[in-house]
Amino acid sequence: MHVIRGLHNLTPSQRGCVATIGNFDGVHRGHQAILQQCREHAARLGVPLTVVVFEPQPREFFAGDQAPPRLTRLREKVRLLHDHGAEQVLCLPFNDALRSLTGRQFIDQVLIQGLNVRHLVVGDDFRFGCDRQGDFELLEAVGSHHGFGVENTHTFTVAGGRVSSTRVRTLLASGNFEVAARLLGRPYSLHGRVVRDQQLGRTIGVPTANLPLLPQPLTLRGVFAVVAELPNGARLPAVANVGFRPTVGAKRPTLEVHLLDFSGDLYGQRLTVYPCARLRGEVKFDDFDALKAQIQHDQARARRYFAAAEAGVARTLPLASAPLGRETASSDFTSADNDADANDG
Repeated sequence: MHVIRGLHNLTPSQRGCVATIGNFDGVHRGHQAILQQCREHAARLGVPLTVVVFEPQPREFFAGDQAPPRLTRLREKVRLLHDHGAEQVLCLPFNDALRSLTGRQFIDQVLIQGLNVRHLVVGDDFRFGCDRQGDFELLEAVGSHHGFGVENTHTFTVAGGRVSSTRVRTLLASGNFEVAARLLGRPYSLHGRVVRDQQLGRTIGVPTANLPLLPQPLTLRGVFAVVAELPNGARLPAVANVGFRPTVGAKRPTLEVHLLDFSGDLYGQRLTVYPCARLRGEVKFDDFDALKAQIQHDQARARRYFAAAEAGVARTLPLASAPLGRETASSDFTSADNDADANDG
C-alpha cells in the first residue's frame, strides 16, 4: 500500500490507474461495494486501484467543530482501504488552493495531469470544484474526450435503507451497535496506545487504561460496556468512558477503559475497544466518593449485560441494539449530525 501525500509526490509508476474519490469515512459496506467495482476495472486494465481522499475532510474545512464526527482516523481508514483492495491512497490537502479550483481545473490537475486516470468510479451525485460546480456530466464529457471511462457507483442498501456514513453515525449515537455493525461489515471499534495519565482511577480502586483521542467531535460520548482486545488477541469484558471526564475537568477527550477482573501493565500497548452497549451519558459528580459509587454501579450493569449475553466475547461480540435500561440520551451526550451528506463517501 502506498500513501501519497499531495500530487507533487506522485511518481511515474503511480500514474495510470483506476480511481475513486470520496471521504470514505468508516469504509462501510457501501464503500466496500465501490472498491469492488474499482477492483474489477483495475484487474481488466492491469493498473492499480487508487483512492483519492482529503485531509481535512471538506466538511471539516468549512464547518470546523460543527462537522460530523469521524468514524475512522486516517490511519485506520488507510488500513481498511488496503484490506478491501486499494493499492494506493492519494491524500490531498483540502485547503484554499484546492477549494478554489474550478471543476475543470480539478479534472485537469488531479485526474489527468496528476493520476493519468484510466477509469473513474464516483457517485452520480458527486460534486466537486469551486462552489461544487463540477458534476458527473462534466466528468463524462471530459473523460470521453481524453479517453478515460466514468462510471457511477451502485447503491448499497441494508435493513431497508442506503448505507452511508451519516446513517452509521446516527445508529452509533442511538446505541444501536448491532445494526451499525451490519452497515460497516464489522463491529465498530476504537483504537489507541495506552499512555500514563493522572492515575486517579487507582486511588479509588478502579485502574484504567487511558487512550488519548484526537481533539475532534466525538462519534461516541458517555459510558459503555465494551470488549477490549489486547495485542495478543485476548478479548476481555470492560467498562469504558469516552469523553472529557467532567469530574476531573480534563481538557482533551480520552477513552478510559477499566478491564473487569484484570491485572497487568498495559502501558505502551495498543488496544482495540469494541463498544457493545451504552450505559449512560457523562456526568459531573460532586466528589470522588459519588464517582466511585457510580462506577461500581456501571461495572455491575456491564457484568449483568455480558452474563445475559452469555459473554461470548472470545467468539461473537454481544452488540446491543439500544442503550441499556430506559435511557435513550442524556443532556451531556452529543448526537450525530442527521443532515443528509450529499458527498457521504
